[in-house]
Amino acid sequence: MVEKTKAIVLTAIKYGDFDLIVKCYTQQGLKTYLVKRINKPKANNRKRTSKQLTISYFQPLTQLNLVANHNNKGNLNRIKEAQISSFYSSIPNDIVKQSIVLFLAEVLFSTLKEEEKNQNLFDFIEKSLIWLDSNSKISNFHILFLFQLTKYLGFYPETINKN
Repeated sequence: MVEKTKAIVLTAIKYGDFDLIVKCYTQQGLKTYLVKRINKPKANNRKRTSKQLTISYFQPLTQLNLVANHNNKGNLNRIKEAQISSFYSSIPNDIVKQSIVLFLAEVLFSTLKEEEKNQNLFDFIEKSLIWLDSNSKISNFHILFLFQLTKYLGFYPETINKN
């Protein structure tokens, strides 16, 4: 079934010579995609069309708009089209922000295992990444992000003093 969805890339693993296996957190939950022939060398210097996928779309925590075939039989789905939904202006140029993004991508990849839909969690991750990109005072962003993430994982600490 072909669906349009927003997605946040968690990890991309090279598969064979030209393919990628991409794990994304989408509005429908955690999905795994097989992207065919993404690393294939261009023949005769032909230019890519706007609908062709490039490997730069699948960097950690990149926000995408996807048109994909989602199947219920297997684990691997297929991406037909992808566009960046939220361009980062400062993350690619700031080594501290890049380090935070890589750290958070690893944490999210390790903690998000369920394939069920959780729109609130998706919105939280999406808005947090946009905030990280647009602000300069980010010294404890990753700690606050992890603290807030516990709400969605089900073990947020109780902060009310019962004395």
